[in-house]
Amino acid sequence: MSDPRITPRTLKGFRDFLPEDMARREHLIDTAKAVYRSFGFSPIDTPALEYSEILLGKGGAESDKQMYRFEDAGGRDVAMRFDLTVPLARFMAQHVGRTGTPFKRYHVGPVWRGENTQRGRYREFVQCDFDTIGTKSVLADVETLLVIHDLFSALGFERFTIHANNRKVLSGLLEDMGLSTQATPVLRAIDKLAKVGPDRVAAELEAEAGASGDQAARILEMVSLSGDNEAVIADLRSLLATSETGTAGVEELAALVDGSNAAGVDPARVRIDVSIARGLDYYTGVVFETFLDDLVDIGSCCSGGRYDDLASLYTKQELPGVGASLGVDRLLAAMEALGLAEERAAGADVLVVVFAGFEGEALALAADLRRAGFAVEVYPDVRKLGAQLKYADRRGHRLALIAGPDEIERGAVQVKDLATGESREVERESIGEAVAARLGD
Repeated sequence: MSDPRITPRTLKGFRDFLPEDMARREHLIDTAKAVYRSFGFSPIDTPALEYSEILLGKGGAESDKQMYRFEDAGGRDVAMRFDLTVPLARFMAQHVGRTGTPFKRYHVGPVWRGENTQRGRYREFVQCDFDTIGTKSVLADVETLLVIHDLFSALGFERFTIHANNRKVLSGLLEDMGLSTQATPVLRAIDKLAKVGPDRVAAELEAEAGASGDQAARILEMVSLSGDNEAVIADLRSLLATSETGTAGVEELAALVDGSNAAGVDPARVRIDVSIARGLDYYTGVVFETFLDDLVDIGSCCSGGRYDDLASLYTKQELPGVGASLGVDRLLAAMEALGLAEERAAGADVLVVVFAGFEGEALALAADLRRAGFAVEVYPDVRKLGAQLKYADRRGHRLALIAGPDEIERGAVQVKDLATGESREVERESIGEAVAARLGD
């Protein structure tokens, strides 16, 4: 007779998270939310499932290929969102009458892409986005850069660089060369430059975009510009002097650098990088990718840009937008590699030990501390003191509160520091102050 039990397993590219892993994720996400709110962004949410027509063709052929798409029980053609930006465009088209503009939102939620898995990259992953909708102002572009900067600083990173480019720069060059209609394959090729090198990119430009050898060389010359930001901007002004579109993009990059400097960002943390293309089709202006200087091989940990036409697919109202997405899983992998992912208590900081016949006192003690603002767990079973303390240590509690028959008779509580093993008896009435003092150390 065969075993009827099902083997417990997870799908490739999907994961379970143990409490200690989730504690680190929640800390990262809470930090991001706090930074977003400090700039005036408000939270929203959208469904995991959308009608397929909402998502198809918005991120390009590769996104369409990776999309989880199926027919639901009602016979509707639906798909799981592959990012949070396309659903935002649909959201704004439906709700702009209530939100008004400019509207600044942040959104944290899972997205799904059926791509090959690799380090820090999965088929289900959490994005942590922020966007400003309803303005074309360069100030909104600058603020996007400032949010990225403050976010990485708040997470403890000291060595990171925000790479910025502008889609209009390349568009202007392509206009001059008569290749405007080939922008998509050109962008696809350039986006692979760091991975495959200039020779293979040149070959792809010729094969896929129909560029001549001279045109491919000219494109590669521009995207390979290097030097400090002022030097790159000066070179771009010269190369694109005859292009109105290209010149507009260069001046937006110059304004981005000026705004960043005015806000006090270390100039070494901002780099004008003409090779940054961003693979998604909907970007129209500035684009960002953020790299960790000590872990460049993990890729960009926060990317985004300006998309002024995306919402036009759903409404006649002009709803330009700019924003960025924090790759939570990739950044966590980086933090672990760099030793920045601190161990964190998965639950409460405080455990109240339980004694037979004194369960009510334990519950009362915990309730008083919760009302004072502390996170407190009561052990659910009457077991030996050593077993309860071992549980507290394993769970990451910082303090154990011991109020047995002797302590209760004296009107006292023992406060045990689980890191040092030190115990101190305090009066029951002063327990809140004692816990606050120990947790504040």
